[in-house]
Amino acid sequence: MSKKHQVVIAGAGGMGSAVGLLLRELGDFEVDLFLGDADAAKAGSAAAWIREGSLKAGEVHPFHLPAEGTSAELDEALAKADILLDCLPGKEAPRMARLARQHDLHYANLTEHVEETEEIQEIAQGSSRGFLLQTGLAPGYVNVLGHSLYQRFCREQETNRADRLEMRVGALTTTARPPHYYGFTWSPSGVATEYVKPATVVRDGQRTTRPSLSERCTVVIDGVTYEEDLTSGGAADLPVALAGKVSHLDYKTLRYPGHYTWIEGLLAEVPEGENPIDYLQGRMEATIPFMEDDLVVVYAGVEGRGANGFQHRLERYLLIRPSRVGARTLKAIQSTTTAGLAESARFLLTEEPQGVVLQSQIDPSQFMAGPFVSEIYHH
Repeated sequence: MSKKHQVVIAGAGGMGSAVGLLLRELGDFEVDLFLGDADAAKAGSAAAWIREGSLKAGEVHPFHLPAEGTSAELDEALAKADILLDCLPGKEAPRMARLARQHDLHYANLTEHVEETEEIQEIAQGSSRGFLLQTGLAPGYVNVLGHSLYQRFCREQETNRADRLEMRVGALTTTARPPHYYGFTWSPSGVATEYVKPATVVRDGQRTTRPSLSERCTVVIDGVTYEEDLTSGGAADLPVALAGKVSHLDYKTLRYPGHYTWIEGLLAEVPEGENPIDYLQGRMEATIPFMEDDLVVVYAGVEGRGANGFQHRLERYLLIRPSRVGARTLKAIQSTTTAGLAESARFLLTEEPQGVVLQSQIDPSQFMAGPFVSEIYHH
């Protein structure tokens, strides 16, 4: 992979900065980066953060990304690019996907938003470029991990069905205090959205939806007690891909005990006529601190009856802490989220797929062995 690729990153926050650094430091190809943000000063400081944190070759150009529509500066960056990596809030994803389509670019995003993902699938119809969606951590990496376990289970047990596929992720802090037992390590808007929007699941072999926060239970992983509950978006397209093949499939978010009870109390207080996502986000931001010292817990398990008639279960558990990349230390949520995005960019640029690519269509062995995922997730 000797070619130098031109990469536009939309959004110069923690994720946009991190994916730029990963692409420079860990990739097996060179990149020139165009880093855009609605706050031009933020784009400039993020570009400097990448340049000064990496000794690798390649240019980093900050630019102003207008909050709406386009601009000459944005169009100029897109005209030079091979791919657009979308690190903006999920509501912006269809707009970015349209720009990628107009400029004949590959496109990848991080969003867990379901409606926007469905809209992008329509935008990408018939494109000669690849659109790889929901490529972060959950949705993203955990779905590739879960699908790989399902495929391995079927091979080893000589079957094409499983009883259960469970995918779990917790983006957590190392400590948690009452009343919320939580600290923000990523977007409060994303947290509020996943708690309120419905979750897509498989029950009795059929794809369906369940209210988020409606199936809570306690789970012990590596000796630590968590509470898990349904949240929206994290299952990606697996409920569609594996309906009829798995009886019971879901994604749940891991939290420390006590957090979900506190959230339910807030949701019970939403004034009539007010948007519950906005209300919940405001109440959480007023109480929950942002914290730097974080960890990410990833778990996937598949269970079913094997050819010998006995129940079998395959599991994989990972705990990721902040990691050093170049001269920078990335938070666990930064590295785990953007490793999947960087790996997806590599796939799009080398394999040149056309149209929409979803999580179930990714080759797990190739994805897990790539330079970004293998480094961050220690495969």
